[in-house]
Amino acid sequence: MLSLFTIFASTVLGLSVRQSSGSAPTVTLKNGTYTGLHSTTYNEDLFLGIPYAQPPVGNLRLALPQPLSATWQGSRPATEYYPECVGYGGDQIGYDVSEDCLALNVVRPSGYEGQSLPVAVWIHGGGYVMGGATDRRYNLSFIVQNSVAIGKPIVAVSVAYRLSGWGFLDSKEVRAAGVTNIGMQDQRQALYWIQENIAAFGGDPKKVTIWGESAGAGSVGIHLIAYGGRNDGLFSGAICESGNSILLGTPNYNVTDGQLIYNNITAAVGCSGNPDTLACLRTVSYDSLNTALNRSFSFYPYNDGSLIQGSQYDQLTTGKFVKVPLLSGANTDEGSAFGPRGINNDTAFAAYLASTGGKTPLNASTVSTLQAVYPNLPAVSDVLYNVPLNYQFNTTYGTQYRRAVAFGGDFAFHAARRLQCQSWSAQNVSAFCYRFNVVPYPLDKLIGATHFQEVAFVFNNLNGLGYAVNPFLGQPQTYVDLSALMSRMWASFVHDGNPNGHGLKGYQEWPAYDIVSGGGVGQDYFFDANTTSHPEADSWRGEGIKYLNTLWQTNYGR
Repeated sequence: MLSLFTIFASTVLGLSVRQSSGSAPTVTLKNGTYTGLHSTTYNEDLFLGIPYAQPPVGNLRLALPQPLSATWQGSRPATEYYPECVGYGGDQIGYDVSEDCLALNVVRPSGYEGQSLPVAVWIHGGGYVMGGATDRRYNLSFIVQNSVAIGKPIVAVSVAYRLSGWGFLDSKEVRAAGVTNIGMQDQRQALYWIQENIAAFGGDPKKVTIWGESAGAGSVGIHLIAYGGRNDGLFSGAICESGNSILLGTPNYNVTDGQLIYNNITAAVGCSGNPDTLACLRTVSYDSLNTALNRSFSFYPYNDGSLIQGSQYDQLTTGKFVKVPLLSGANTDEGSAFGPRGINNDTAFAAYLASTGGKTPLNASTVSTLQAVYPNLPAVSDVLYNVPLNYQFNTTYGTQYRRAVAFGGDFAFHAARRLQCQSWSAQNVSAFCYRFNVVPYPLDKLIGATHFQEVAFVFNNLNGLGYAVNPFLGQPQTYVDLSALMSRMWASFVHDGNPNGHGLKGYQEWPAYDIVSGGGVGQDYFFDANTTSHPEADSWRGEGIKYLNTLWQTNYGR
């Protein structure tokens, strides 16, 4: 007789799962033994909802994650996802949330007992304010299956971390207590747990690739420069999808900005008169603090002088980062998600440019230069997928829509991604960089290959698990083929530090990024479903991106 969760897992994960005392997989870790689930569809073992730290509640709320200390006899079930961490946004819809959320999930291929397999660690995105390792769009079974298919089997792990003000509160009180960037510290604690325990699952702690998208990729970027680029041996490879080591957030952010938010929160929950406001926040009810945090506050990783130090630009350009193989890229039309609409004239575009400086608007000279390197010429600013250059946008989109989203995408992702790839090449460290150029169903071509759209392809999520509408619905076989290619390239990179062991014929090799032999220009891999994916010179919008990359140290530095 199937348990209720077995039925649930079979329905939501799209897997045939069996669970019985005779066949359920077990694993014995430092603290005790867990029993998981077995997928007969993919011949994989799933261990779900394993805590990697003590619950961050009570006195551990708003504190650094604490290692597990309890041990137990017998076996505990690892057959259900943990609740997602408390967050605020659409990614939380349909999922349970809780303060007690610091857990991870492990998917391993069956039949590799006694081996030591490379490990992929997925860090979800969501702007540091929402998302979770429970999200069905991040089902790890398909990429693990692809790794087995190409003879390069891997173990995959997804981790949760505290979000929004629960994970990224800042103030002089927070800094004095040494509890800054605790969402990032959660991730590092998970990586320490993996170092201690992944061998029991058949994983190799010396071959761990950290991997994320958007805020998850930004998290990976932070780990690469953490503590001044110190290598703590937590990972041996990195994958960044639409994110990197340059922290944008609010430009010129400092603790004064965080203090204003902190003071508003302490006042809202009745802690402002307490001599120890941080201790007081740990005692107020969950509902009270949740209500106070669930406002239009912005929370994200910040320069705390410890985990994140000084200028990320300086660290990249001087080689102060963890020197491991990197796979990094972004989507052609990122700007349709991060650039503005309604830009109809030069004055409006100039005002938008100035506003990207945050509390200190960009000076007139910088705005003037940006206007020059991002002209209102479609042939220069073109980004939109398969939309004619002479297409006339309405005023809702903005008659200068192409111009605005070209800058918006470069500002948010493309420029810093190029800088990161150039920095790896300058240090003779392998980097494989890409541009994704596909519009999944049901997106409009005016939106283009926008943010997040590569995720379904990389995860090989052909049935659209977790999506309101399957991105592959009604699309040609070339979409399916591209997904197989990308998923296998990612698996190959996790296994070998090189994406070219994908085992599929008819594709050119993905070259390592090399600015020396390229005369200062490296090569991306251009992923497309309407033409055969291939290498391309990473030179598009060169003048604008080059200028933007001079600004991270000045106008946008923290």
